[in-house]
Amino acid sequence: MPRDGGGPGTVVLIVDDVAALAQQYAYDLRRLGGIEPLTAGDGAAALELLAAEPVDCVILDLELPGIDGLEVLRTMERRGMRVPVIVYTGTGSYDRCAQAIRLGARSFIDKAEPMERVLQEIRTTLERERLHREVAALEREAGRDSPLIGSSPAMGRLHADIAKLAPVPTPVLVVGESGSGKELVARELHRLGATKGPFVAVNCAALPHELVESELFGHERGAFTGAVAVRKGAFEAAAGGTLLLDEIGELPLAAQAKLLRVLEQREVTRLGGNRTVRVDARVVAATNRDLDAEVAAGRFRQDLLYRLNAHVLRVPPLRDRLSDVPELAHHLMASTSARFRMRAKRVSAAALECLMGYEWRANNVRELRNVVERMLIACEGEEIGPDDVPAEVREGGAAHRVLSGEAPRTFHERRAEAERQIVLAALERNDWHVTRSAAELGLADHASLLKIMRRHGISRPAG
Repeated sequence: MPRDGGGPGTVVLIVDDVAALAQQYAYDLRRLGGIEPLTAGDGAAALELLAAEPVDCVILDLELPGIDGLEVLRTMERRGMRVPVIVYTGTGSYDRCAQAIRLGARSFIDKAEPMERVLQEIRTTLERERLHREVAALEREAGRDSPLIGSSPAMGRLHADIAKLAPVPTPVLVVGESGSGKELVARELHRLGATKGPFVAVNCAALPHELVESELFGHERGAFTGAVAVRKGAFEAAAGGTLLLDEIGELPLAAQAKLLRVLEQREVTRLGGNRTVRVDARVVAATNRDLDAEVAAGRFRQDLLYRLNAHVLRVPPLRDRLSDVPELAHHLMASTSARFRMRAKRVSAAALECLMGYEWRANNVRELRNVVERMLIACEGEEIGPDDVPAEVREGGAAHRVLSGEAPRTFHERRAEAERQIVLAALERNDWHVTRSAAELGLADHASLLKIMRRHGISRPAG
């Protein structure tokens, strides 16, 4: 597998019309860096190879017959070929090198540079590309959902289970209702894991059936109409990292069979090709479906389920950890106001009690995030009161208190959750003044309340 640092498995295309020089570069790169080299003698051949092979980096001579190096850069930009290019020159024409940088080249070197310097430039360029991808991914994710927030007993157990599984690069199945935070669990597994590769998320439910295999396993040029260039799939893109297969219950049976082979053999074959490629991405599958029922209905392969469910993480619905609502609400208010460039507003204790009284069955934390956004925009004052809580939440709390159709919890679990909610509500009403809260709750002194707070892991939210 290619490595971002330019080590073994990295594919570098050398474009030079002097065949002897290109071959010498190829030999040295393979010998010193374990790099897999490709060579092209002119611009047209280079563009053909870029369309046909999964190239990680290009070393490009600007002085080429026919299509010169600058035109190669322009064509790559038009065709959306996002491969980093290092220009090398033997003429010393730094004006042309500067023009190449303006056209998208990452850097330039002299042909007389020692090969160790060239290898270092390749590694630096690929590392910079990796960091750019990570920053872009973080920017896309910023503000989408809350982090995996909550200190309730249910979340404490989930965090402990994640910590146990994270260092072991085995497949994990994450189950939970829509909006409960399954992707956040996968990201936490990735963050705490031993690998430093990328996190790649694929929503299986959003993929057209005819493109599922191409998205997951990649395709060769000409594999189907419109496949004008070779394309790495999600497994290759997640090399050395984590691949989240969200809504895995939506995968077609044919793709399930191929996925099972990939999980067992640790290699993929691109669509339309016959060459196998080793993959080392950790797979995390997520679903809100009952996969046992899907197996019984013939919609999911039993052998694939057995391969995935050796380790299962269950994400509790928000109604089973309502005492986490104040912490979530404070965080969501801060992140939403920052995203909208608005002044954050205080959520009053009475409003928080309304939010804790609702069951959030429709979409869990995602539903709470939307409600916080509505309150932030609708409230004209500096503090959000109960009247600013949407009517369906404010009035529906009591109606939704009946538990039905869900996994039963023990008496002790329900009592602990209820006690935690009572204590949090009192602390919010008294602006987290422990002595006043203890008096309101009829406790002997503040030390008694502090003892209860420690037992439930309650601490004042930051900010």
